[in-house]
Amino acid sequence: MRGALSCLILTSLLFSPTPAPAESITVSTRPITGFQRAAIGEPVDGLIFQGGLELSSPHPDFGGLSSLAFLDATRFVMVTDEGRFVSGALTLTDGAPSALTDVEMDVLRNSSGAPLPRKFAQDSEAVDIVFRDGEPAVARVGYEHLTRIADFDITDGRPGGAAREVAIPDWLTALRINESIESVCIAPPASPVAGSTLIITEAHSRLAGTWAATLLGNRDRGDLHLAQGHGVNPTDCAFLPDGDLLVLERGFAFLTFTAQIRRIPADQVRPDATMDGEVIFHASGGEIDNFEALGVRRLPDGQTRITMVSDDNFNSFQRTLLLDFSIRE
Repeated sequence: MRGALSCLILTSLLFSPTPAPAESITVSTRPITGFQRAAIGEPVDGLIFQGGLELSSPHPDFGGLSSLAFLDATRFVMVTDEGRFVSGALTLTDGAPSALTDVEMDVLRNSSGAPLPRKFAQDSEAVDIVFRDGEPAVARVGYEHLTRIADFDITDGRPGGAAREVAIPDWLTALRINESIESVCIAPPASPVAGSTLIITEAHSRLAGTWAATLLGNRDRGDLHLAQGHGVNPTDCAFLPDGDLLVLERGFAFLTFTAQIRRIPADQVRPDATMDGEVIFHASGGEIDNFEALGVRRLPDGQTRITMVSDDNFNSFQRTLLLDFSIRE
């Protein structure tokens, strides 16, 4: 019996599926040189348009891009709502986005290092980067449906490996819907809540007229709220280097998407607060798609860039667009 059991275990080890390694993929780009009647270098509301790209790839799993974070001035990490990491570099030519290079795709895994088994567990909607000693160390990912936060080690600029779950409030864990975690962002050193993780739900309210949010931090742990915008829901967030918060919001009506960005003062991001702020960008119409991803990076010349990416939901009638802006001072 013991020999048969040993044989069974060995057979299981030999023939159990091995997670596929990350794979390099090709992403084609078409330049976008004008937006909302603005040419590159011209203002659009409180931002300055710096160019854009329409993205496509022959890889069947490319698409559904739901969140964006930058490791430095060029390297990025995105997650898809089918449980994939997409990482690589955003290349600029004469200051405008020109290509996505060195792009790699990998599956998100569970705590055992195995690929996530089904859509209910795979729906990654948010990502940001934990820096340690100034270097990107961890990709922190938020999921809806099976609501949770998980950390993944970053090695040579690529996130991967087994997930490590991060504790979140019980009320958030209990949300088993697609309107739970939509945005995760980590406060920079200049913020009053430096190092804390802000989580914003897409459409869950705990206070009338607001969307529910929470802060994870050693000294700044507690719930807070985001004032609801008219006809829009939050889809991603990113902190500016000065500690102010940007929230990307999306609306859909009469077969038309709307995208807007609110800038929230740094001192409003604290437990028990209701966050609100100035709309610094608002657009709708044919040049807008389902924008769900927002990233902030600082270029070598000191300029701060704000990048938006749309989620095509793997539909042929939608597009994956990348738009790049700087702040209009």
